Amino acid sequence: MTHAQQQPQLPITTVQLNHTAIYAKERHAAAEFFATILGLKVGAPFGPFVPVELGNGVTLDYYEKNDEPIQSQHYAFLVPDEQFDGMIARLEALGVTYYADPHHTRPGGTNDLFGGRGAYFEDPNGHNMEIMTRPYVRP
Repeated sequence: MTHAQQQPQLPITTVQLNHTAIYAKERHAAAEFFATILGLKVGAPFGPFVPVELGNGVTLDYYEKNDEPIQSQHYAFLVPDEQFDGMIARLEALGVTYYADPHHTRPGGTNDLFGGRGAYFEDPNGHNMEIMTRPYVRP
């Protein structure tokens, strides 16, 4: 019996993000960095990808790209308020500067947007990562 036969598939009723590839110069190191900061686990390599699964079932698939410069992307993560301080502490322990703003002009600070807390930091490949405890309120 295959895995698909063991677990019945529920119908997809809404559009959901399932996974996205994140370019990295060294996929294992990038996945480990991210997982360490957010308190997650790195999964077993899957083809050319090193996955980090988020709590909502979305997977970040780190993919090695060495043939050209990596274009910086922005990734924002909604995190539990009770875990935010631990993430900031891990950034500090690794010597990673975090910022209160997306343009990285307010180092060592956090923001209080939408009644929560948030911070921005660069990963080893120059991606602008954001952690926030409240989702953005959109008009």
